[in-house]
Amino acid sequence: MNSEIDAFVGLGANLDDRAASIHSAIALLDKANGVRVVRASPLIENPAIGGPPDSPPFLNAAAQIATTLPPRVLLERLLAIEAMLGRVRRTRWEPRIIDLDLLMYGNTILNEPGMVLPHPRLHERRFVLLPLSQIAPQAIHPTLGKTILSLLDELPRNP
Repeated sequence: MNSEIDAFVGLGANLDDRAASIHSAIALLDKANGVRVVRASPLIENPAIGGPPDSPPFLNAAAQIATTLPPRVLLERLLAIEAMLGRVRRTRWEPRIIDLDLLMYGNTILNEPGMVLPHPRLHERRFVLLPLSQIAPQAIHPTLGKTILSLLDELPRNP
């Protein structure tokens, strides 16, 4: 049997029943072959960033998973869960029923078409770092060599 890798997933939703979408995504992730949800953060409300000015606020969370899936297969599983929950990708940063981002996959560093690990904007986003810090404050960012908590502390308080 393959050994498990700790990975972290960012979750967000700003359409329909946001909390239900995030909880459904976590449940589907936990039922996926080769994936086990270890813990999930509380939900945190954040303003929408980067999208249309009238975008509704997001609920965000983070989940730690243990997986035997390789990174690309795990990403495909995340995209499949988004589709199962009704996500249709049209334009970048549009309001969405669910968004699942693979933030980190163990200490893996990858830069391939369609897949960059760790997530390239992880260290810049309070809405990702805050929930992630609640479940894995001492996790180390593979390329920056800093803990999630220290990356959060380095962000400006009011961007």
